[in-house]
Amino acid sequence: MTSPKVPTIVKRLGLVSFFTDSASEMIYPLLPALLRSFGAASVWLGAMEGLAEAISSAVKWRMGTITDRAPRKKPLVLAGYALATIARPLIAFASAGWHVLFLRTLDRTGKGIRGVPRDALLAESVAKESYATAFAFHRALDNAGSVLGPILAFALLRGLELPMRVVIMLAIVPGLVSVLVLVFGVHEPKAPVEKEEENSEPEANASRLPAIAKRYLFVLTLFTLGSSADSFLVLRAVDLKMPEEWAPLLWLALSASKALSNVPGGRLADRLGRKPVLVVAWLFYAIAYGILGIVTDYRVFGGLVVLYGIYYGLSEGTEKAILAEHTPREMRGRAFAAMHALVGLAVLPANLFFGVLYEVNPTYAFGTSALVAAGAAVLLGAIVRR
Repeated sequence: MTSPKVPTIVKRLGLVSFFTDSASEMIYPLLPALLRSFGAASVWLGAMEGLAEAISSAVKWRMGTITDRAPRKKPLVLAGYALATIARPLIAFASAGWHVLFLRTLDRTGKGIRGVPRDALLAESVAKESYATAFAFHRALDNAGSVLGPILAFALLRGLELPMRVVIMLAIVPGLVSVLVLVFGVHEPKAPVEKEEENSEPEANASRLPAIAKRYLFVLTLFTLGSSADSFLVLRAVDLKMPEEWAPLLWLALSASKALSNVPGGRLADRLGRKPVLVVAWLFYAIAYGILGIVTDYRVFGGLVVLYGIYYGLSEGTEKAILAEHTPREMRGRAFAAMHALVGLAVLPANLFFGVLYEVNPTYAFGTSALVAAGAAVLLGAIVRR
């Protein structure tokens, strides 16, 4: 079987995310140092991440209904990317912690605005049998941007010896490129590529999400509650005596692993079935975390972290494809809004719980996460039909 061709609109939306993520990752690693210059860096950093993600989740939830009612989705996507592109480089002019807090919140608000209509637009632009490939391709370029951004920041800071605030301001360049690609390169289809099958779902005309979509979102939220941020992997590597200067390299290697495995993982899901591939992905996560919790050599740990990136390749495109597959087109905005919001809200308690367990014993934290992931995989196989 030949691999499905990635449509031009998917490629260009991927480029938009690539340049946007490059701009974001140029700035994000520099924020702790900037906040330190204002004092109480840890307080401002915690407030920034908590408030920004909470507002982003709330905006995503609201964007569901707006997306389903909008005659065109591209203007909504453009508004989100434009807001973030304008707000991000203004951090260079911050003179107090609350300035960074406000601008970072605007940045994440832009992400909240664009995420839902962009995912709905992606689903409308490809045939059903290519959903996972399309979403995975988009995530691959997004992850590739996460690799390029820190490299650009490092080159500007160490190579050209530019001041930190100048580097932050220069992030406007890839941000503007992303907006230009979106304006001139992305053309919204006049009609969905995949027409809805008549009476394919008994709940297709209901005002609420189909029961299967609700069950899937429940299991996905459960999995998220048991997972943890990748930053804990870097922390564990440092705790295992990995030299601190290697930490950025480990982060870049993980991002590269994600980017390289996204498209093969998406194509595998489209060929073999999305639910089986996602079950395998979550079980892979469970096995990886189970092993990572008992490894004591930082070199072995680092190698396993890079291998763990395959989990993202198998899951990132597949998770969205399953939801698109089981949701009527006219309700996909609300479906993706629910997905983004539920996952976003689950991230905070998940990471707090993991962090508390980590302080008690890292093995307990990784082991608990592995058990929840395995349970979610079993539940996914049991209650969500193919």
